[in-house]
Amino acid sequence: MRKDEAHELVDRLPENATWDDLIDEIYARQVIEQGLPDSQAGRTTEGEEVRRRYGLQP
Repeated sequence: MRKDEAHELVDRLPENATWDDLIDEIYARQVIEQGLPDSQAGRTTEGEEVRRRYGLQP
């Protein structure tokens, strides 16, 4: 993440955002960015399949 991107992320948070909110946003962005190459290469699993494997409700 570049410094300007960090500023944009902070600017998008609500005025009452906490440090935990900021950390959650940074973590979510990091996870998404790490997964993009797999997604672009078609190495993904449909949500339905994940729910079935782990016995989760639809």
